[in-house]
Amino acid sequence: MNRYPQLRSAVRMALLGSAALLAVPAAYAQDQNEPMEEVVVTGSRIVSASLDSPSPVQTISSEDIAATGILNTQELLLKNPTFGTPTLSRTNSNFLTSGGGVSTVDLRNLGIDRTLVLVDGRRFVSGNPGSMAVDMNTIPAQFIERIDVLTGGASAVYGSDAVAGVVNIIYKKNFEGVSFDGQYGMSAEDDNQETQFGITLGTSTEDGRGNIMAHVGYTKQGAVFSRDRERSAVDQFSEGALTGDPEAFFSIVRPFYSGFAPQGRFITENDDITYDAQGNVIPWDTNGDNGAATGFNRSAFRTIAVPIERYLFAGRGSFEYTENHSAFFEGTYASSNSTTEIEPFALAAEDIYPASGGNVGAEFLVNGVAVRNPLVPDEVYDSAIDWDGDGLRDYYFVKRMSDFGNRGATAKRDTFRVVGGLQGGFGEKWNYEAFYSFGQTKEAQTSDGQVNVLNFANALEAVADVEDVDNDGDTAEAICRNANARVQGCVPANIFGFNSLSPGAVDYIEAPGSLATFTRQRVLGLNVSGELLELPAGTWGIAAGAEYREEYAESEWDALTQAGLNAGNAIPPTQGEFDVREFYIETNVPLLKDLPAVERLALRAAVRASDYSTVGNTLSWNGGFEWSPVSSLRFRVIRALSTRAPNINDLYSPPSQTFPTGIQDPCVGVTLTSTGGISDACRAAPGVLANINSNISGTNPNGLFVLTQPDVQGISGFDSGNPELEEEEGNSWTIGMVWQPEDIPVLDKFDFTVDYYRIDIDNAITLRDRNFILSQCYGGGDTSLCQFVTRRPNAIGANSAGSIEFLDADTTNTGGEFAEGVDLTVAYAQSIGPGRFNARLSYTHLLDHYLIPLTGGDKDELAGEIGDSEDKAYLTLGYNVGKFGGTLQTTYISSAVLDDGFLAAFDLPAGSVGVGSATYVDLQLTWQPTEAYQVFLGANNLFDEEPPLLISGLPSDVTGTETDAGTYDAIGRRWYAGVRMKF
Repeated sequence: MNRYPQLRSAVRMALLGSAALLAVPAAYAQDQNEPMEEVVVTGSRIVSASLDSPSPVQTISSEDIAATGILNTQELLLKNPTFGTPTLSRTNSNFLTSGGGVSTVDLRNLGIDRTLVLVDGRRFVSGNPGSMAVDMNTIPAQFIERIDVLTGGASAVYGSDAVAGVVNIIYKKNFEGVSFDGQYGMSAEDDNQETQFGITLGTSTEDGRGNIMAHVGYTKQGAVFSRDRERSAVDQFSEGALTGDPEAFFSIVRPFYSGFAPQGRFITENDDITYDAQGNVIPWDTNGDNGAATGFNRSAFRTIAVPIERYLFAGRGSFEYTENHSAFFEGTYASSNSTTEIEPFALAAEDIYPASGGNVGAEFLVNGVAVRNPLVPDEVYDSAIDWDGDGLRDYYFVKRMSDFGNRGATAKRDTFRVVGGLQGGFGEKWNYEAFYSFGQTKEAQTSDGQVNVLNFANALEAVADVEDVDNDGDTAEAICRNANARVQGCVPANIFGFNSLSPGAVDYIEAPGSLATFTRQRVLGLNVSGELLELPAGTWGIAAGAEYREEYAESEWDALTQAGLNAGNAIPPTQGEFDVREFYIETNVPLLKDLPAVERLALRAAVRASDYSTVGNTLSWNGGFEWSPVSSLRFRVIRALSTRAPNINDLYSPPSQTFPTGIQDPCVGVTLTSTGGISDACRAAPGVLANINSNISGTNPNGLFVLTQPDVQGISGFDSGNPELEEEEGNSWTIGMVWQPEDIPVLDKFDFTVDYYRIDIDNAITLRDRNFILSQCYGGGDTSLCQFVTRRPNAIGANSAGSIEFLDADTTNTGGEFAEGVDLTVAYAQSIGPGRFNARLSYTHLLDHYLIPLTGGDKDELAGEIGDSEDKAYLTLGYNVGKFGGTLQTTYISSAVLDDGFLAAFDLPAGSVGVGSATYVDLQLTWQPTEAYQVFLGANNLFDEEPPLLISGLPSDVTGTETDAGTYDAIGRRWYAGVRMKF
C-alpha cells in the first residue's frame, strides 16, 4: 500500500517537469520488482542471465556503505585489502602545491593511474589534471547502488589504465519515492567536524516505461591541525637519521626547529644573531641548546587533514520510446572547496639575490658616495664586511615571513559530466548500447604567503630621504633608493625583528598566487552483445564495440610564478592532449556441460586494438577458462595483456615543487682519504670537497663532509613529465576458486573465494626514486642521473657547501614492476537466536612486489614496506534483531619495514628495520522504529589506535603528520550520529 500518496505524486510531478530541462539522456535498467532479465556484469561486456563475473570481483553494496558512516567512497574502499596507499587523500595532500584534498584510489599499490574508475561501466572525467585518476569527492555516496572492485588486468574489456583492475561504481536505478540521509560527527579531540546530508527523489511514469531520479548532497569535513596531536605538535627529527645509528631511528630529537624564524636570522662575517620578543639582540640558538630557543616550530601551523566542503548533484533517467528501445541520460555535478594550510613562507636572501648567493647590501652608492641603509641596525652594520668585492658592506639573512600570514591554497573544483544514449535489443538475442559522454573539471586555486622578489629587492635597498623627495619635511626617514620603484609604490622593508614589516611594505611585497586548471574528456562508444550460436554446451555469447576518446588538460600559474619571481622556480603554462580510437571483441564459448566432473566448462577471450595519437598502435587481450566440476565449485584462470599509454601528466607535466622526506645523502662521512666509488664521486663535486676541507682540524686532518640542521631540513625538488615516454604493458595471471558448499551441513552457510594474482609490468611508467638517483649518481654507475642533483657550490648563510638544495625526479620507463599475491574472501550468514548474523572477511597476502628502476638492473623490493604490508584484512560482523542492529568492522595492517633504499644508505639489509602492525575497529548501532525511519550511531577507530610513529627524516613520513597518513589513521577516534528516512 502506498503510505505517502501525496508525496509520491509531488515527486513525480517535480521530476517529470524538470526532465524537459535536461538536454542529454543515463542508464536504463529494469525494475527491481520484475523477474531478473539479462544483465552485464563487471568484467565482461557480454549480456548474460548469469551474475557470475569471469574475473575476481568484490562487491560493496549500498548497505555496506551505510554501515560505515563514511562521507567519501575513498574512505570505504581503502578498508578493502586489495587497495594500497592513495597518492592523494585528505590526510596526505596538504603540503602539495596543487591537488590538496583530492581523493584517489590505488589497486595493488601499483599507482593511481593503473586503476580505472568507471561509473556504470563508462569512464569518468579525471579530477586530477593530466591524470586519469578520478576524484572520489565527485561521486555521491548516497546515490550508489553498489561498487564492484575487479582485480587483474582488464584493458581488453575496458581500455587503457586497467592494468591493476577496475572500480566500477553502479548508480541506483528505477528509484521511486524520497529518501533522506543526514549525519554529524567529530573526532574525540573535538576537531574533524563532519556534516552530511543528501536527498534522493525518483518516480516512474504511469505505464512504467520511464523513470527519472535526482540526488542533491552536501558534505563538509573540518580540518585537523598538527598542533592538536601530541605526536606532531612540535618539530622533531629521527635521531638515527641524523647520527647514522639504526638503533636510534625511532628515537626523537625534539625540538628540531626550523632555522627560518619570524624575527629573522642575520649572519655577517663574525656574527649570527637574532632578536627576542622585546627587540633585544641575542645569539642565534635554533633549539635552545645554550639558552632560549630561537628557531621556529613549523608544526604549530601545519595540517593533518585538509578541510573540504562539497555540493553534489546527480540525476539519471530512461524512457522506453518504443518496445525494447530506450533513451537514457546520466548527469553528475560536483563542486568542492578545499583549503590547505602550512607555516609562513621561509625566505632566504638568495631567493632575492640569487646571482650573489644572497649578499644583501647594508649600504649603497648614491652619487658616488656609500650611503647606509638606515633600517639596518648597528649590530648588523658594524659587523658587516664586503663579501662581493664592490667595496660595500654586505650581510645575509633568512626570515619566516609571518607578516604575510600562513601559506596555503584554497581550491575550488567543479566537475561536470553528462552521458546520453540509446540502448535496447533486436529480437531476443541481440542487445546494443550507443552513448556519448562529456566531462570536464575546472579548478581555480588561489594561494597566499608568497613574495614578489623584484619588489622585495627594491624594498630592501633603502636609503635616508635626505633630499625629502616625498616633501613631508622628514629627511631621516627611509625610502626606496630606486626612483622608479618609488613611483610604483615601493615601501622600504624593515626585516629586523618580530612584526617588523609595515603594512605598506607587506602590501608592496606580497604576491598572491593563482593556478587555473582545466580537464576535458569526450567519449563516443558503441557496444553490441548477443548470442552467436547455440552450442551443445550452451549459448555462444559475443560482444563487440568501438570507442573514440579525447583527453585534454591544461594548467596555468600566475605571471610571477611563470617567471620564477615569487621565490620559486619558474613554472611555465602547460597543456597536452591525445585521442584514441579503439575496437574490441569479446567471446564466451561454452565447451562442455552436464558431464562427470564437468558441470560446466567455458572459454572466455577478448582483444582490443587501440590507436593513440601519442604512442601509436597498442594491443590488449585476455583469455581464460571457467570450470565447474559441480554446481557449488567453480575454478577460473585468466591470462591478460593490459596496455597503459602515458597520460598527459606523464608526458607534459611541468616541474612541480615537492619537499621529499627520508632522503639520505651518500656523501655524509666522506673524507679526503676515504676510498671507494662513493667517496670518489662525492669529492668530484666542488661543494662537497669545499665542505670536507672546511672541516680539517688538528684532530681531523682528513676533513669530513658533514651537514647541519638547516641542510637536512632544506632539501626541495621538482617532479616533471617526460614527452619521450612509451606505453607500458602489464602481463597478468589470475587463478581462482569460488566455493559455495550448500550441500555440506557444517559449511552450507559459507561462501569462499580464493584468487592468486601475478602482474608483471614491462616498461613501467614511474617517477624516479630520489634515493635511487643519489645511489646511482654517487658510485652506482649511472652518472647521467647526477643531472637531477643540485648542490650548493659554497656555504650560503646557514647552509653548508655541498649540501643538496634540489633533488629532482622525472617520469621514466623503468625496467618493470611486479606484484604477486593471494586474495581470500569468506562470507557467512545464519539466523542465530532471535536475529540474523552475517560476517565477511576479505584478506590479501602479498607474496612479492618490486620495481626495477633501470632496464636490466637490480630489483628494488617494495613488498612489506610501509604502505605495502604483506598482510591486510577487513572483517565485518553484523547482527540484526527486530528494530535493532549492529555492525563491527575490523581493519588489520601487518607490520612493515622502512624503504630498502633508505636502509641501504646506512649499509643495512632490506627489511631490517620497521614498524608494528595496526588494527582499527569501527562500530555502528542502528534503531529502526518504522520501515521508513532509521537512527544510527557510530564510532570509527573505536579504541583510538595510534598510527605507527614515522618521525621526520624517515621514509614514508607525510609532512605534518609524523606517520604515513595515507596508509594509517592520522586523526584518531571519531564519533557520528545520523538519521535515514525513506518515503
